[in-house]
Amino acid sequence: MSVRSDDPRITVALQRSLDLGETGIAVAAYYRGKLVVDAVAGSVLKDKSEPVTRETLFAIFSVTKGVTALAVHIQAERGLINVNDPISKYWPDFGTNGKESITVEDALCHRAGIPQMPPGVTPELMADWDWMVKHVAELKPLFPPGEANAYHVLVWGWIIGEVVRRTDPSKRPFETFVYEEICKPLGVTDFYLGVPDDKLDRVATLSGGNSFPMVDEHGISPPAVFPGADVHNTRVVQQCVDPGAGAVANASSVARIFALIAEGGELDGVRLLSKERVAGLTRPRKGAHDQDKVLPIPVWFGAAGYWLGGEPNVSDPLVGDHRDIIYSPGAGGSLAFADIRDRISVAICHNNMDTPMVMEPERTFAPVVKSVREIIADLKRGDDE
Repeated sequence: MSVRSDDPRITVALQRSLDLGETGIAVAAYYRGKLVVDAVAGSVLKDKSEPVTRETLFAIFSVTKGVTALAVHIQAERGLINVNDPISKYWPDFGTNGKESITVEDALCHRAGIPQMPPGVTPELMADWDWMVKHVAELKPLFPPGEANAYHVLVWGWIIGEVVRRTDPSKRPFETFVYEEICKPLGVTDFYLGVPDDKLDRVATLSGGNSFPMVDEHGISPPAVFPGADVHNTRVVQQCVDPGAGAVANASSVARIFALIAEGGELDGVRLLSKERVAGLTRPRKGAHDQDKVLPIPVWFGAAGYWLGGEPNVSDPLVGDHRDIIYSPGAGGSLAFADIRDRISVAICHNNMDTPMVMEPERTFAPVVKSVREIIADLKRGDDE
């Protein structure tokens, strides 16, 4: 299989996304473990003075959560984490103020009851790992732990990231763990939790995304660190280690990480998860049909830390219509998914956070995903002949 980046279908689809208001966009797809689409269009800057390339890096917001959840499952695969254990078993300071019973799975699936960020957080404090985990450990639940769906927009990353760090025998910083245990074995070169100084000039400038219809009386997503262009265009945030919403990457790197899941936990001879564990990633969380107390939209979420496909009128239709799909959407519409049944992974990155995310009347990424599926359908027919 060869990479079909110049296929006229993907070229037309990317142009359609630009016509719908996108500034710059990148898409990559894997099929049966091979990169089959890696294409870009548009501009790094809103003034259209610099074109996007395959090396352009994009903020991917909560798509990051999919990679951070993978880190937890790698630790579980190694017997270093039991997701049914209380977090306090691994992080004793966390077990205070009513948080003693919160399990790793509760946190993974946004049922820990502490969706709020620490009071007084700023971009600079958010970039201080020790400050963040100290103050996260002091939080008091807003909702009964383990009983309510409440999307942990930002704080999730430090809860999960610190569990991984504390269960790592080497106690490496979280970003080092992700690089050494996920990116390096898979040959992923452009996924960053904290962009190095010499890569900052490759980061696309964001526009929009500075408001969201979400009630936030409890500081769940405070204005000072809100996941929009104003905050995420700053150097301090681009270089912050934020495991829930702060990764910066190119599309091919994200798609390759999700390809590991689509391939049942093994990619190019590197196995990080068992097939059985990958199959378990699609299990719905408790109270899966309960309305989320933070997000105003339907949330069909899994126990393992991923959004799930296959639920009519709830799952994102772009990812597919069956149950063996996990995905991670990000603020402004960034998206990555793994179709475990059909062995497909797709990642879409972009920089205009105000382009249509739902049918208004046409969603920005819909033509792109349609073209990718058409290309993969051709490849499948060729494999079957």
